[in-house]
Amino acid sequence: MENQQKPKLSLGQIWNMCFGFLGIQFGMGLQLANMSPIFRYLGANEHSLPLLWLAGPVTGLVIQPIIGAMSDNTWNRFGRRRPYFLTGAIIASIILILMPYSSTLWMAASFMWILDAAVNSSMEPFRAMVGDILPKEQQAKGFSVQAFLIGVGQLFSSVLPYLLTLLGLSTLTTGQNIPDFVKYAFLMGAAIIIGSILWTSYTTKEYPPSDMEAFRKKQAESGGLFGAFKEIFVAVKEMPLALRQMWWVKLACWYGLPLMWQYYSLSIARHAYNAPTVESAGFADGVKMGGVAIAFYCVAPILMSFLFTPLIRRMGTRKVFALFLTIGAIGFIGTLFTTNITAIFALCFLTGIGFSAICTVPYIMLSTTVQPARMGVYMGILNAFICIPQIISMLTVPLYYDSLLAGDPRNAIILAGICWLIAAVLCMRITPTVENIES
Repeated sequence: MENQQKPKLSLGQIWNMCFGFLGIQFGMGLQLANMSPIFRYLGANEHSLPLLWLAGPVTGLVIQPIIGAMSDNTWNRFGRRRPYFLTGAIIASIILILMPYSSTLWMAASFMWILDAAVNSSMEPFRAMVGDILPKEQQAKGFSVQAFLIGVGQLFSSVLPYLLTLLGLSTLTTGQNIPDFVKYAFLMGAAIIIGSILWTSYTTKEYPPSDMEAFRKKQAESGGLFGAFKEIFVAVKEMPLALRQMWWVKLACWYGLPLMWQYYSLSIARHAYNAPTVESAGFADGVKMGGVAIAFYCVAPILMSFLFTPLIRRMGTRKVFALFLTIGAIGFIGTLFTTNITAIFALCFLTGIGFSAICTVPYIMLSTTVQPARMGVYMGILNAFICIPQIISMLTVPLYYDSLLAGDPRNAIILAGICWLIAAVLCMRITPTVENIES
């Protein structure tokens, strides 16, 4: 359906369309807050953690552009994007149930690969659906609602293990087994993913192609998986200049961001609880407070989602992106100067402001620069811009973790802040786009 034919949706309809994103982000949040401790419980060394986290970016690099290109050329009884995010949600739920029962490191790592493949299969179609269904002037609002739901999903997934301990679930571990509170948190995450995805599937109608005969012809010529690779190649070749420039910003952002997932809880355990190993008395408490800190980080996208539309109208996407990344970098670097857990929570909130822009602004810029018919493949390529820097980070950080970073997770967090400052400078090199944003 062409943009001028798309009816405007109410806020409630936009909410329903994006609600499945809540479940995806809940599952993602559980993974981000708990996988490094799970790997440590099962015997992993700190310097090897980035290699174990390779699952996410590698599967994202391969799967998201393919899913994007294939869904652009899909239409069946379930719609265009729905078949992909439904399948991904079912697989992700099963793996979340199994993950905390891993008995060996290789088992947990294998589950993580499958989980990331499933999450990536669900995430890209949700991004593309905003471009499919909403007129251009409402797309910033759609991505802002997704930013809100990212914050809500990751907020509750981060604090859930802590809340479960308040209800009496055990935090006891021998240092080589996963505590009960983690197991129950993952079980609840599986239920939330399925429930939220089904809600969006039930309440949201996708628009069929305006010229079904021409679409079926294109669908027949697309060539399945081979055709998807061909479409990706052509899309990369014809990529708009602003997206090419966005690559450098993404490189700096996403080289640094994985360091937070891998080392933030471990940094708090060492820095605020003097617990450098899983055998240390305060390690479980440090990890638990790491989840609470991530909750403050997740509050920021919730609050910032209300500000994106007016700020972008006033300042433009580049300046908003640069400002928020600078604030986020201050949040990272500030942790070096305090051991007070309350101050760490406040700094983590600042980091979340930067994260809210990373989750929102590039997609607003994308929606104003590409044709709706190619929204899926370009969403996939933009997400590949996320994956490649992560792969580079996860392959290189182990090479200098024990030397340049002195084997200290706190220094990894400082490096993340430096990367975001570089990204903020690079934002200003992006060619301005024309923004048509609803008041």
